Amino acid sequence: MIKINNQPETTILIGVTRSGEDPSATKEHLDELAFLIETAGGIPGNRFIQRLDYHDPKTFVGSGKLTEIASYILHHKTDLAVFDDELSPSQIRNIEKELSCRIIDRNNLILDIFARRAHTSTAKTQVELAQCEYLLPRLTRRWTHLEKQRGGIGLRGPGEQEIETDRRYLRWRIKLLKQKLKEIDKQKTIQRKKRGQMVRIALVGYTNVGKSTIMNLLSKSDVFAEDKLFATLDTTVRKVVIERQSFLLSDTVGFIRKLPHSLIESFKSTLDEVRESDILLHVVDISHPDFEEQIDVVKQTLVELGAADKPTLMLFNKIDAYNPVPKDTDDLIPPDKTNLTLAELEKIWIAREHVPSVFISAIEKTHVDSFREILYQEVRKIQRTRWPETRDEGRRR
Repeated sequence: MIKINNQPETTILIGVTRSGEDPSATKEHLDELAFLIETAGGIPGNRFIQRLDYHDPKTFVGSGKLTEIASYILHHKTDLAVFDDELSPSQIRNIEKELSCRIIDRNNLILDIFARRAHTSTAKTQVELAQCEYLLPRLTRRWTHLEKQRGGIGLRGPGEQEIETDRRYLRWRIKLLKQKLKEIDKQKTIQRKKRGQMVRIALVGYTNVGKSTIMNLLSKSDVFAEDKLFATLDTTVRKVVIERQSFLLSDTVGFIRKLPHSLIESFKSTLDEVRESDILLHVVDISHPDFEEQIDVVKQTLVELGAADKPTLMLFNKIDAYNPVPKDTDDLIPPDKTNLTLAELEKIWIAREHVPSVFISAIEKTHVDSFREILYQEVRKIQRTRWPETRDEGRRR
């Protein structure tokens, strides 16, 4: 955990509900922001939400709300104010003049989490590039806030260096990191070519939906899995065999709402596993109250990656944690997603997606046999197309 004077940082969360948006959606977004803060080692505190037609170009929120926030910070000695949207460099400067604490936005928070999750040379290079590109237009703020020995959310990585992090240094560093990532990309391309013509499946999904747990379940490996956001940054590839049918399974970094574009660009070589896969295994946390929006976020990210047209298998995980609200038999209001049974949800999503779908619990191993059967059939379809003369080797019963 990041600490100041051996104490976790206390934070406040700030969000805006735009005209036409559902206020409950803003609440769910701040719930996710609180989870991000906990993952970064901070303590999420009070929340401030304002309804606006558009963000204030100078201070993001209105002057009255900013005065209210400043008063709260002064009386509660808050260390950090976290905004749920990206702030421009001028907005950060203007807000800091009004608030007596550090200011970071959602992008900076995500970059900080990536920095503490990065362990391999590749992941560290990718994250540092994204951090440097984020820092470059915000360098003026760093001159007044940079303290060499100070820790804190949003201060990890290149921001901890000394005054040499001026524009000239950052531009040179960005160029160097991009060259290094080109070499990494070449190495990974060679590695992928050496895998031959084996069918390749990539696990994709929102962060913390259980992709690594499913990887361990299928491959009988010990990929790191944790109930925190972005537990996996480096792509892990394992050989999986189902009924004598082998394929390669890749576990990739999870997606998230408002994922910084610089991170997507920096992780290009890692996400090539998604682009070059034969099948996407889209994992969904069915127990999450906002799983439909998470599905949309993943689909939009796949569009940005140029992988939206890949054959996809929808895998709805964590059915053991799904608790629908009991229906009121006297209520004439049609049921919504909060009180649908799993059987009703399954029927709806199979009809809606027009792709193979299966509902499982990776932890409890519920319906895992059905999942393996569907996966086996999908791999066989590709193999019969790739090698039409190949006979079915037979299946173990």
